[in-house]
Amino acid sequence: MYLQELQLQHFRNYQDADLQLGQGINVLLGENAQGKTNLLEAIYVLALTRSHRTANDHDLVNWQAKTAKVSGRVVKSAGTVPLELTFSRQGKRAKVNHLEQARLSQYVGQLNVILFAPEDLAIVKGAPAVRRRFMDMEFGQMNPRYLYNLSQYRTLLKQRNHYLKDLQHKQKKDLLFLSVLSDQLAAYGAEIIMARLTMLRKLEHWAQTIHAEISQQREELTFHYATQVPADQLTDAKTICDALTALYNKQRDKELYQGTTLVGPHRDDLHFQVNGKNVQTFGSQGQQRTTALSIKLAEIDLMKEETGEYPVLLLDDVLSELDDARQTHLLTAIQDKVQTFITTTSLSGITRQLIKDPTIFYVENGAVVADGSPRTGDSATKED
Repeated sequence: MYLQELQLQHFRNYQDADLQLGQGINVLLGENAQGKTNLLEAIYVLALTRSHRTANDHDLVNWQAKTAKVSGRVVKSAGTVPLELTFSRQGKRAKVNHLEQARLSQYVGQLNVILFAPEDLAIVKGAPAVRRRFMDMEFGQMNPRYLYNLSQYRTLLKQRNHYLKDLQHKQKKDLLFLSVLSDQLAAYGAEIIMARLTMLRKLEHWAQTIHAEISQQREELTFHYATQVPADQLTDAKTICDALTALYNKQRDKELYQGTTLVGPHRDDLHFQVNGKNVQTFGSQGQQRTTALSIKLAEIDLMKEETGEYPVLLLDDVLSELDDARQTHLLTAIQDKVQTFITTTSLSGITRQLIKDPTIFYVENGAVVADGSPRTGDSATKED
């Protein structure tokens, strides 16, 4: 899978841009605050219908316009697929092969991307919510069923939390409706937990090999999925569902008092261990960086295994955060394997030695200029 072309209209600081992209490594070269990250964001948005930088879609629309459009052409083994996203005050519309999609979940997965930026180190050392979001975003791309179950779960969770808050103000409490919501939430929650366990086992397999190579066989990386469901009941969706239902019953008084749902995949976490020790708590900065890099590179192989296509890799100023050894491993691993977009201020040193025949785009003073055959349109950029 690769992105053959990318068009932007009124997206962020770009008025218009039309880029013909290389199948290998594409380098977005320029000083800081020139708009490089906005181009990566556009590709990410085209894949997932949402930004990794903001939760407000209005931020994506150029301040001089009322709508923004991101479109592109994805080449897969089965053929070429045009994609289009339009953002406006009325919401967003998604088209696949020029046909509007009724649900965004039908759109996601047409273009698979993996983003690696300096802030992705938070996957290892950040809050549990960061790791839950990581699992949901990545697994949702690979598994439409996971995305559907997650959407249903979030809707029910919001409804259940709202009802719990309502019950706080009532003398006579209707626990029958709460029980119905709990049963429904447990069913979807069990599917999510089971899918996470399955995908994490596969991701761990790929990450272990990569981590061992980077650490020169001195370290072993393992994953642990932290949930309130007892370990001996993490066997199948039905058993997990029964366990969640029992936990809701056990926590009912506490949930009624606090007015919120205290059990389920929205409360779970993912722990990483290096040589048996929690790398989030006890690992060195180097071990944390190696763990994050191993996870991101493992995603490439996992997506290929699950979808039959390699994803597009987005590297946003990440090379400056890695030492020479980790840079070498990263660039060697992706060369001739996946289409990659790299933002950087310089191609000097080890980067230039390891990147073969890159397609280079110069981003400077509000314009994107291609070096070689790819062509681009003009763009208007104020800041990154």
